[in-house]
Amino acid sequence: MVISRPVPRTEADLLTRARALAGRSVGELAAELGAACPPDLRRAKGFVGGLVERALGADAGSRALPDFSGLGVELKTLPVDARGRPVESTFVCTIPLTEVASLEWEDSPVFRKLRRVLWVPVQGERSLAPALRRFGEPLLWSPSPAEEAELRFDWEELAGLIGRGDVESITGHLGQSLQIRPKAADSHARRRGTDRDGAVFAAMPKGFYLRASFTARLLSEHFVLPAASAP
Repeated sequence: MVISRPVPRTEADLLTRARALAGRSVGELAAELGAACPPDLRRAKGFVGGLVERALGADAGSRALPDFSGLGVELKTLPVDARGRPVESTFVCTIPLTEVASLEWEDSPVFRKLRRVLWVPVQGERSLAPALRRFGEPLLWSPSPAEEAELRFDWEELAGLIGRGDVESITGHLGQSLQIRPKAADSHARRRGTDRDGAVFAAMPKGFYLRASFTARLLSEHFVLPAASAP
Protein backbone atom coordinates (compact mmCIF):
# COMPACT_ATOMS: atom_id res chain seq x y z
CA MET A 1 0.00 0.00 0.00
CA VAL A 2 1.33 3.42 -0.99
CA ILE A 3 1.44 5.80 1.98
CA SER A 4 0.61 9.52 1.91
CA ARG A 5 1.52 11.90 4.73
CA PRO A 6 -1.06 14.15 6.45
CA VAL A 7 -1.58 17.62 5.00
CA PRO A 8 0.84 20.16 6.57
CA ARG A 9 -0.88 22.88 8.58
CA THR A 10 1.68 25.67 8.14
CA GLU A 11 4.45 26.70 5.76
CA ALA A 12 6.94 26.06 8.57
CA ASP A 13 5.65 22.49 8.92
CA LEU A 14 5.89 21.99 5.16
CA LEU A 15 9.43 23.36 4.99
CA THR A 16 10.55 21.16 7.90
CA ARG A 17 9.28 18.09 6.06
CA ALA A 18 10.98 19.16 2.83
CA ARG A 19 14.29 19.78 4.60
CA ALA A 20 14.13 16.27 6.01
CA LEU A 21 14.30 14.94 2.43
CA ALA A 22 17.64 16.63 1.71
CA GLY A 23 20.39 14.05 1.24
CA ARG A 24 17.97 11.14 1.01
CA SER A 25 17.65 9.05 -2.13
CA VAL A 26 14.56 8.54 -4.25
CA GLY A 27 14.83 4.80 -3.60
CA GLU A 28 14.85 5.27 0.17
CA LEU A 29 11.79 7.49 0.05
CA ALA A 30 9.95 5.14 -2.31
CA ALA A 31 10.57 2.18 0.01
CA GLU A 32 9.40 4.19 3.02
CA LEU A 33 6.15 5.10 1.26
CA GLY A 34 5.57 1.62 -0.17
CA ALA A 35 6.08 2.62 -3.81
CA ALA A 36 8.01 0.64 -6.42
CA CYS A 37 10.80 2.74 -7.93
CA PRO A 38 11.00 2.35 -11.75
CA PRO A 39 14.36 1.46 -13.35
CA ASP A 40 14.16 4.57 -15.52
CA LEU A 41 11.86 7.57 -15.87
CA ARG A 42 11.22 7.57 -19.60
CA ARG A 43 7.73 6.17 -19.07
CA ALA A 44 7.36 7.41 -15.49
CA LYS A 45 8.24 11.10 -15.74
CA GLY A 46 5.91 12.11 -12.94
CA PHE A 47 7.10 9.46 -10.49
CA VAL A 48 9.53 11.56 -8.45
CA GLY A 49 7.14 14.51 -8.23
CA GLY A 50 4.28 12.25 -7.15
CA LEU A 51 6.50 10.61 -4.55
CA VAL A 52 7.43 13.98 -3.03
CA GLU A 53 3.76 15.04 -3.06
CA ARG A 54 2.88 12.02 -0.93
CA ALA A 55 5.88 12.50 1.37
CA LEU A 56 4.98 16.13 2.05
CA GLY A 57 1.19 15.75 2.23
CA ALA A 58 0.04 17.54 -0.94
CA ASP A 59 -3.75 17.49 -1.23
CA ALA A 60 -4.75 19.17 -4.50
CA GLY A 61 -4.58 16.04 -6.65
CA SER A 62 -5.66 16.82 -10.21
CA ARG A 63 -7.58 19.97 -9.24
CA ALA A 64 -6.46 23.31 -10.71
CA LEU A 65 -5.14 24.47 -7.33
CA PRO A 66 -1.71 24.81 -5.74
CA ASP A 67 -0.54 21.38 -4.53
CA PHE A 68 -0.93 22.42 -0.88
CA SER A 69 -4.31 24.04 -1.36
CA GLY A 70 -4.78 25.30 2.20
CA LEU A 71 -1.38 27.01 2.19
CA GLY A 72 -1.51 28.25 -1.41
CA VAL A 73 1.87 26.61 -2.10
CA GLU A 74 2.77 24.81 -5.32
CA LEU A 75 5.34 21.98 -5.28
CA LYS A 76 7.95 21.70 -8.02
CA THR A 77 10.64 19.04 -8.06
CA LEU A 78 13.59 20.37 -10.04
CA PRO A 79 16.04 17.92 -11.68
CA VAL A 80 19.56 19.38 -11.63
CA ASP A 81 23.00 18.35 -12.86
CA ALA A 82 26.19 17.95 -10.82
CA ARG A 83 26.68 21.74 -10.80
CA GLY A 84 23.17 22.39 -9.53
CA ARG A 85 21.86 23.63 -12.88
CA PRO A 86 18.38 22.58 -14.05
CA VAL A 87 18.51 19.95 -16.79
CA GLU A 88 15.11 20.78 -18.30
CA SER A 89 12.32 23.32 -18.38
CA THR A 90 9.70 23.18 -15.61
CA PHE A 91 6.03 22.49 -16.32
CA VAL A 92 3.72 25.09 -14.78
CA CYS A 93 0.20 24.29 -15.99
CA THR A 94 -1.86 23.25 -18.98
CA ILE A 95 -3.37 26.03 -21.08
CA PRO A 96 -7.16 26.50 -21.27
CA LEU A 97 -6.98 27.47 -24.94
CA THR A 98 -10.50 28.87 -25.24
CA GLU A 99 -10.31 30.89 -22.00
CA VAL A 100 -6.76 32.16 -21.52
CA ALA A 101 -7.12 35.32 -23.62
CA SER A 102 -9.98 36.60 -21.43
CA LEU A 103 -8.03 36.24 -18.18
CA GLU A 104 -6.12 38.96 -16.38
CA TRP A 105 -2.65 38.05 -15.13
CA GLU A 106 -3.78 37.87 -11.48
CA ASP A 107 -6.53 35.41 -12.45
CA SER A 108 -4.34 33.27 -14.68
CA PRO A 109 -3.37 29.70 -13.81
CA VAL A 110 0.29 30.70 -14.22
CA PHE A 111 0.05 33.38 -11.51
CA ARG A 112 -1.89 31.08 -9.18
CA LYS A 113 0.71 28.34 -9.55
CA LEU A 114 3.82 30.52 -9.25
CA ARG A 115 3.00 33.08 -6.57
CA ARG A 116 4.30 30.68 -3.88
CA VAL A 117 6.43 27.65 -4.79
CA LEU A 118 8.30 25.01 -2.82
CA TRP A 119 11.24 23.97 -5.00
CA VAL A 120 12.75 20.56 -4.23
CA PRO A 121 15.94 19.95 -6.24
CA VAL A 122 16.79 16.36 -7.13
CA GLN A 123 19.70 14.85 -9.02
CA GLY A 124 18.68 14.62 -12.66
CA GLU A 125 21.61 13.09 -14.54
CA ARG A 126 20.23 10.42 -16.87
CA SER A 127 23.27 8.24 -16.17
CA LEU A 128 22.13 7.91 -12.56
CA ALA A 129 19.46 5.31 -11.77
CA PRO A 130 16.30 6.93 -10.35
CA ALA A 131 16.59 5.05 -7.06
CA LEU A 132 20.09 6.48 -6.48
CA ARG A 133 19.21 10.11 -7.14
CA ARG A 134 19.26 12.30 -4.05
CA PHE A 135 17.22 15.30 -3.01
CA GLY A 136 18.79 18.67 -2.27
CA GLU A 137 17.91 21.53 0.06
CA PRO A 138 14.42 22.92 -0.62
CA LEU A 139 13.56 26.53 -1.35
CA LEU A 140 10.27 28.21 -0.45
CA TRP A 141 9.99 31.01 -2.98
CA SER A 142 7.79 33.82 -4.22
CA PRO A 143 8.74 35.84 -7.31
CA SER A 144 10.33 39.21 -6.70
CA PRO A 145 8.63 42.23 -8.32
CA ALA A 146 11.18 42.03 -11.17
CA GLU A 147 10.64 38.29 -11.65
CA GLU A 148 6.87 38.69 -11.61
CA ALA A 149 7.14 41.47 -14.20
CA GLU A 150 9.14 39.13 -16.47
CA LEU A 151 6.60 36.35 -16.11
CA ARG A 152 3.66 38.68 -16.59
CA PHE A 153 5.16 40.17 -19.77
CA ASP A 154 5.68 36.72 -21.29
CA TRP A 155 2.25 35.50 -20.22
CA GLU A 156 0.45 38.52 -21.68
CA GLU A 157 2.35 38.21 -24.97
CA LEU A 158 1.70 34.48 -25.30
CA ALA A 159 -1.92 34.70 -24.13
CA GLY A 160 -2.46 37.47 -26.68
CA LEU A 161 -1.22 35.22 -29.49
CA ILE A 162 -3.58 32.47 -28.38
CA GLY A 163 -6.46 34.96 -28.23
CA ARG A 164 -5.74 36.05 -31.81
CA GLY A 165 -5.98 32.46 -32.99
CA ASP A 166 -2.26 31.93 -33.52
CA VAL A 167 -1.89 29.03 -31.09
CA GLU A 168 -0.54 26.64 -33.73
CA SER A 169 2.19 29.09 -34.76
CA ILE A 170 3.59 29.47 -31.23
CA THR A 171 6.95 27.76 -30.72
CA GLY A 172 9.16 27.23 -27.69
CA HIS A 173 11.42 30.05 -28.91
CA LEU A 174 8.93 32.71 -27.76
CA GLY A 175 9.13 34.10 -24.22
CA GLN A 176 12.13 35.13 -22.16
CA SER A 177 11.26 33.25 -18.95
CA LEU A 178 7.97 31.54 -19.79
CA GLN A 179 7.41 29.43 -22.90
CA ILE A 180 4.67 27.33 -24.45
CA ARG A 181 5.28 23.72 -25.42
CA PRO A 182 3.10 20.75 -26.38
CA LYS A 183 1.73 18.92 -23.35
CA ALA A 184 0.43 15.46 -24.16
CA ALA A 185 1.69 11.94 -23.57
CA ASP A 186 -0.36 10.92 -26.61
CA SER A 187 0.56 12.80 -29.80
CA HIS A 188 -2.99 12.26 -31.06
CA ALA A 189 -4.61 14.03 -28.09
CA ARG A 190 -6.49 17.22 -28.94
CA ARG A 191 -8.22 20.13 -27.15
CA ARG A 192 -10.61 22.83 -28.31
CA GLY A 193 -8.90 25.92 -29.73
CA THR A 194 -9.93 28.84 -31.94
CA ASP A 195 -8.33 30.15 -35.12
CA ARG A 196 -8.02 33.76 -36.34
CA ASP A 197 -11.60 33.70 -37.60
CA GLY A 198 -12.93 32.46 -34.28
CA ALA A 199 -13.68 29.01 -35.62
CA VAL A 200 -13.24 26.14 -33.17
CA PHE A 201 -10.74 23.45 -34.14
CA ALA A 202 -8.94 20.54 -32.51
CA ALA A 203 -5.55 21.74 -31.23
CA MET A 204 -2.75 19.78 -29.61
CA PRO A 205 -2.78 20.34 -25.81
CA LYS A 206 -0.17 22.86 -24.74
CA GLY A 207 1.35 23.93 -21.45
CA PHE A 208 3.23 26.84 -19.92
CA TYR A 209 6.80 26.02 -18.88
CA LEU A 210 9.49 27.96 -17.04
CA ARG A 211 12.71 28.07 -19.01
CA ALA A 212 15.71 26.35 -17.45
CA SER A 213 17.54 29.69 -17.63
CA PHE A 214 14.94 31.20 -15.28
CA THR A 215 15.14 28.42 -12.69
CA ALA A 216 18.96 28.36 -12.98
CA ARG A 217 19.05 32.05 -12.11
CA LEU A 218 16.67 31.45 -9.23
CA LEU A 219 18.89 28.72 -7.75
CA SER A 220 22.08 30.73 -8.21
CA GLU A 221 20.54 33.62 -6.26
CA HIS A 222 19.62 31.45 -3.27
CA PHE A 223 22.33 28.77 -3.14
CA VAL A 224 26.11 28.59 -3.46
CA LEU A 225 26.57 26.29 -6.47
CA PRO A 226 29.71 24.48 -7.66
CA ALA A 227 31.79 26.48 -10.13
CA ALA A 228 32.10 25.25 -13.70
CA SER A 229 35.25 23.22 -14.37
CA ALA A 230 38.01 24.98 -16.29
CA PRO A 231 38.28 23.85 -19.94
